[in-house]
Amino acid sequence: MMSLTVAPGSRPLRRAVPPAGRRTESPVVELNVGGEFFTTTLGTLRKLPDSKLAEMFSSSTKACMDAEGRFFINRCGAYFGPILEYLRSGQLPTQHIPEVYREAQYYEIKPLIKLLEDMPQIFGEQVARKQFLLQVPGYSENLELMVRLARAEAVAVRCSRVLVCLVQNEKDDANCAEALRSLEAKKRSVVKFGPWKAALDISDLLDCMNMDIKAQGYQVHYSHNSPLPAKVSEYFYTFSFSWW
Repeated sequence: MMSLTVAPGSRPLRRAVPPAGRRTESPVVELNVGGEFFTTTLGTLRKLPDSKLAEMFSSSTKACMDAEGRFFINRCGAYFGPILEYLRSGQLPTQHIPEVYREAQYYEIKPLIKLLEDMPQIFGEQVARKQFLLQVPGYSENLELMVRLARAEAVAVRCSRVLVCLVQNEKDDANCAEALRSLEAKKRSVVKFGPWKAALDISDLLDCMNMDIKAQGYQVHYSHNSPLPAKVSEYFYTFSFSWW
């Protein structure tokens, strides 16, 4: 009998020796991917030799097995099916594209990654929106600061409010300087975005901020009600985080 090398105490994958004259078939294997069960062949799993998935099932790799002798992969199994179907037939997924894209990246299924990046859902996120946000210095750091401020104020209150200042250029920055100093003197926290050089629409930036905070699981909305004088109020927005 022949077997893959496996971890001590685990069961090896058995390859049946075919009768003389019969064509050798790729061994059938059972998988447990995060509690979801799949049946396929080694040939399918090794279809792309340079992928991480193929490496997992190479003869030199030690395998992790579950109690029933299935190969165990410690990933969410909900989106492994489309990965497997692509390897079997070349069929592309039609649902849950971002999630399948994330799993394809993990397993390093490069041809599928490229095809998914051409789909509108991934193209829009990876090429259009992310490139847009790269023009805003400190965008991710400022979002993290907004969340920290909101959480810090969430003691015995239903809603936390975070004031943000959006300045597109140096002129806007100068116009807001006095108002920002006044807020600082009053110990009022403000998260400032900008200035930036690209021609970004503020409404698009606000929508991105709202989208990215909601993606973290927070209930949030923004409004243009500023406690500041009218001459600078156009630069200030309030993000409200609801806790219950």
